[in-house]
Amino acid sequence: MSKKLPKRSEDFSLWYNELVKNAGLAENSGVRGCMVIKPYGFAIWELMKEQLDKMFKETGHQNAYFPIFVPKSLFEAEEKNAEGFAKECAVVTHYRLKTDPEDKTKLIVDSDAKLEEELIVRPTSEAIIWNTYKGWIQSYRDLPLLINQWANVVRWEMRTRLFLRTSEFLWQEGHTAHATKQEAVAEAKQMHSVYADFAQNWMAMPVIKGYKSDSERFAGADDTYTIEALMQDGKALQAGTSHFLGQNFAKAFDVEFQTAEGGKEHVWATSWGVSTRLIGGLIMTHSDDEGLVLPPKLAPYQVVIIPFLNKKNEEQNEVLLAKAHEIKKELAKFNIRVQIDTDVTKRPGFKFAEYELKGYPIRMVVGPRDLENNQVEIARRDTKEKFLENLDGIDEKINSLLTQMQDDLFEKATAFRDNHTTEVTTFEEFKEVLETKGGFIAAHWDGTEETEERIKEETKATIRCIPLTAKNEQGTCVYSGKPSARKVLFAKAY
Repeated sequence: MSKKLPKRSEDFSLWYNELVKNAGLAENSGVRGCMVIKPYGFAIWELMKEQLDKMFKETGHQNAYFPIFVPKSLFEAEEKNAEGFAKECAVVTHYRLKTDPEDKTKLIVDSDAKLEEELIVRPTSEAIIWNTYKGWIQSYRDLPLLINQWANVVRWEMRTRLFLRTSEFLWQEGHTAHATKQEAVAEAKQMHSVYADFAQNWMAMPVIKGYKSDSERFAGADDTYTIEALMQDGKALQAGTSHFLGQNFAKAFDVEFQTAEGGKEHVWATSWGVSTRLIGGLIMTHSDDEGLVLPPKLAPYQVVIIPFLNKKNEEQNEVLLAKAHEIKKELAKFNIRVQIDTDVTKRPGFKFAEYELKGYPIRMVVGPRDLENNQVEIARRDTKEKFLENLDGIDEKINSLLTQMQDDLFEKATAFRDNHTTEVTTFEEFKEVLETKGGFIAAHWDGTEETEERIKEETKATIRCIPLTAKNEQGTCVYSGKPSARKVLFAKAY
């Protein structure tokens, strides 16, 4: 059995790292800062991807694929974007290796194979995509152009953590072009809402919808909309962003269209994305000291059926397995994902701990006496509640229970978020709450980057967002004492 996890309350970071590894989600690779996503972890990503892709297509988007390499000259075309990502770029300078003449067992870079132009390994794809769109967009009839890409990107991180921050990660990035500013803004807001919908209704992770301050917005954007979640250690997680890019990239790459009136205008743009960091958010929102707690909608297996098998009684085993398959067939009516444990070498206690570690929402145990009584033992992963359930109508009962568990997890996480959102009026209160309680801090801010930076330097807290629900209310900045028009949310963050 896997070793016991550290307690969240004692070392949240160590608990998280050990959980990711012990539950078989991911591990560090032979490339520093990169990860190997193992089958169980990738199954969670596939469920996320499947639902998000469906939501994207329902809103009119199509998938495409663009190169991982971006010519340096294209990358430099939009100055703010280039400057914003410059320190994270991996650069390809040569295209061939050769055998070292002094040591035939080694390969060295062939100096004669230097690229005419250096290539950036994409940290994001705006440059290569907008250079492509220039050839696709000629007329207003070509708009809107609604494209999404599922891909990997590289951002050369110095401090990495599995799923949350790695040098290479998987994500999706939408890039759209529109005829008017109003259409582009509506698109950015629509995708912002799609992300919030997914986070709350599929991940059972409550989020605050808001927009970023000027210093925190995406490099090259006019506005960045964000969904911010709160993890169990009181730190915030930026879970998804949607950007209104204005005409910045259209002008940088000269993407114009002929209007219905015959004139020429630059298009208006958006981009938006979420990544495998969502898996980290899923883990840190719900899991406990025994292992993963997965919302049923995103659990690779929603039910595990464990027959009490006995190596010395094959006849009984056949009966128990037959019943397990019969139950699985019943549950299939509701498309419930089921795994049957057929291993006769492991003890039940070992199996229970393993499935608890992996976060299977429901554990169903079938024993000889259960068959006699037409019942099974049910264990909920989220509450650890155990009870006996009659097998009549078991499909509807389990389907209803999974729905209830999904709702309960969301309500529990929402209660935690609300209990860890604190309004403060003084900087002393601000610092005390940050150190003793954590979570979101709602406070007045004077709107200046200078104040924002000083708060960050002194406390490591940043403005996570200006909530869309923030009311215009005159107040005094928590730091500078200057006038403020609304409260914003601060927190320490991943």
